[in-house]
Amino acid sequence: MPTIDSDAHVVESEHTWDFMERADQKYRPLIVRPRGEDGGEYWFVDGKIRGLVRVVMTARQLVEVSERTGRVMHTPRETREMENVPARLSHMDELGIDTQVLYPTIFIEQVTDKPEWEIAICKGYNRWLADIYRQGQGRLRWICVLPLLDMGASLEELRFCRQHGACGVFMRGIEGNRLITDPYFYPLYEEMSRLNLAAGVHVGNGNPYVIDLVSQYNGGGSFWKFRLPVIGAFQSVIMAGLPDLFPELRFHWAEAAAQWIPYVVKDLQRRWAAQGKKLPDNPLKEYRQYVSCQTDDDVDYILRYSGEDNIVIGTDYGHNDQSTEVEALRNLKAKGSITPSQYEKITYHNPKALFGLT
Repeated sequence: MPTIDSDAHVVESEHTWDFMERADQKYRPLIVRPRGEDGGEYWFVDGKIRGLVRVVMTARQLVEVSERTGRVMHTPRETREMENVPARLSHMDELGIDTQVLYPTIFIEQVTDKPEWEIAICKGYNRWLADIYRQGQGRLRWICVLPLLDMGASLEELRFCRQHGACGVFMRGIEGNRLITDPYFYPLYEEMSRLNLAAGVHVGNGNPYVIDLVSQYNGGGSFWKFRLPVIGAFQSVIMAGLPDLFPELRFHWAEAAAQWIPYVVKDLQRRWAAQGKKLPDNPLKEYRQYVSCQTDDDVDYILRYSGEDNIVIGTDYGHNDQSTEVEALRNLKAKGSITPSQYEKITYHNPKALFGLT
């Protein structure tokens, strides 16, 4: 049975922006390293620091992190930054993965608040991914990024991406000053439905002011600023009735684990009952909502609330944080807490349906 990694990553490098048009090179993100800092590199866009490029770690440090977490997290730089696509495919073979769905890294936070910058950067990124897809023998599908500050430009870019292997659109639960349930996005959802593209709502946050607020006095963790927007957006999508407005649209809720599903389903049941309505017995399936689990989730318990047809899994390939587990698909099987049929659904049938893969 083939396997699909539903949440892998590319890590952007200076080479990424070589795909920007010549006239757009003035908008090119730059890599900077703060003076006196050991190990960190950051993106510099439009006069501002816009997120981490990479943490430079020694091989020994990477081994120590893996030993401490019990998860294989390290990936070669040439494969995570897509300097060597054949090597990436070879590593996938070693991991027993047939197809990866590629999410971005830099866009987890807002890159810019200026439409002209966003259009140029998104177009460059998407053309880089189109080239990766061309080299990937059909095994590297991808989630495109759109200049959502300009809806007209987004719709135009969306068609290019669909023609070059994209299977979804990257979104964050908070997009600038809007939630993803804002009617502003309705034209996008309509076109995504027509083109058979999923909405990939990944951990992240597109509002820098909210990030600054919730990053205070919490030990530097990313739970509040990146993970909770995913969970809140899921609840809002159901409450706002988006699945009824766009009956062909599918959502992927990525990298926030799946342990929250029972809590949110119970919350929705109570809220709908208070409004004199009844939540469907299987709301995830009824409303085409797919959630990425992690191997340390209580997957067998979660399936009681999610059903078997809407859970997927990803490796977070290319990153080295609390969500990363390069051998996640293999480890889920070894864990043995779900049936072989459920495993096949999570690693193949469900992501195939989610991303409209053939």
